[in-house]
Amino acid sequence: MLYLNYPLTLFLKFVELSYTDFCYHRQADHSYMDKLFIPVQGCLLEVVREQYADFYKDKERWRYLKKLDTNHKLLSLEGFTDSEGNMIDFAIDETVDVAETVVHAVLVDRLRAALPLLSDSEQTLI
Repeated sequence: MLYLNYPLTLFLKFVELSYTDFCYHRQADHSYMDKLFIPVQGCLLEVVREQYADFYKDKERWRYLKKLDTNHKLLSLEGFTDSEGNMIDFAIDETVDVAETVVHAVLVDRLRAALPLLSDSEQTLI
């Protein structure tokens, strides 16, 4: 569908056209060649040049960000929703045992503190 807006005194009038009708009008009426349209919810909406440029600039920005996300294997937080569509506050990584990681870090700190107390040969052995 295509919606054309024609300014009237205080109202905007929208005319519905199928894409086929739009193509026909574009060939029959050369003034359509100068008009700009953006897709909105499955329809085409006539816009001014500034709106057209902003729309495609924003679209290109989202395409670029999506490419970056894909290249860096990033996940969108929008994907973490419950069955009702509400955002989940956190994501649990079940592959990492937090307690084991903390114990390991404490042991490494204790080892670093104890190393200077050993002789050179004991340090070399460790």
